[in-house]
Amino acid sequence: MYQYNLSSARSPLTEAPDSDNCFLTLLTSEELDQNPHLPGLEQVLCHTPTARDARVCKAETHRSYLCGTIATPRQTKEQIPIAFGYLLTADQMILCDDSGVAHTMLHRVQEENPQMEKDVGEFFYAFLELLITKDMHHLQELEDKLTHLEDQVLAGIMNDFNLHMTALRKEVAGWIHYYTQLEDMVCEFEENENKYFEENNLKLFHLVEKRIDRLKNQAQMLREYGMQIRELFQAEIDIRQNRIMKILTIVTTIFLPLTLVTGWYGMNFAYMPELTWKYGYPAVIVISVAVVLVCLWIMKKKKFW
Repeated sequence: MYQYNLSSARSPLTEAPDSDNCFLTLLTSEELDQNPHLPGLEQVLCHTPTARDARVCKAETHRSYLCGTIATPRQTKEQIPIAFGYLLTADQMILCDDSGVAHTMLHRVQEENPQMEKDVGEFFYAFLELLITKDMHHLQELEDKLTHLEDQVLAGIMNDFNLHMTALRKEVAGWIHYYTQLEDMVCEFEENENKYFEENNLKLFHLVEKRIDRLKNQAQMLREYGMQIRELFQAEIDIRQNRIMKILTIVTTIFLPLTLVTGWYGMNFAYMPELTWKYGYPAVIVISVAVVLVCLWIMKKKKFW
């Protein structure tokens, strides 16, 4: 467990925080389960959601505190989901994190805004802003993967297309759900029912809401792009099937007259002069070849292929 003064969050506090300043308490789900002693938070600590149970992004407004969870689609290198539980009061903030990402983000917030006098609302805005700062780059990577799939389809390389497309479609859908929930959470902050946030905090939350909305629109465009690629893939499959059916139709058309000749001379009539004619067999061969050539000439002239 670590505690930081929000105005100078470069290193953890080694003693009880000053009640005149806003401070942040950073702990894990296991530490939160042990119900640690935190002065000033005795009545609300038990209401802090754990990162372990975070499944969605949400905010719940209460009379004396505001709490919720943030569940991102990202994972650490150790495949640990990046998720947070949080609880905000007028001058204190509890952040529950099991991935270790919050420590890095906390220092980055301080390094990028060293002169900023942070209260709880301003720090949480900076935290959200940093949380989504690289998302546009990640969405661009997803678009590049979709473009690569499209190029493969156009080149006729369609092996494992459904496998890759399904994985990308699920990932894009996950980002859309994430942004929708995150946008709703920030809107809950903007409503400011318990009057925790100052007017300048609400303006900052409005800025991050607009940015989240742009990211959500970009993710929705990727989903539509994926649907277009799937339609292109289906169109290529249909074209291949049509080509196969066209070849089968041409072969059937060519051999249909030959089947008629075969059936004609397969009849067991007693008086068929061609059966005793010494040139009967070569004549049938010549007629069959002529029929095939005539059929091919007609199809070429009619541009059947």
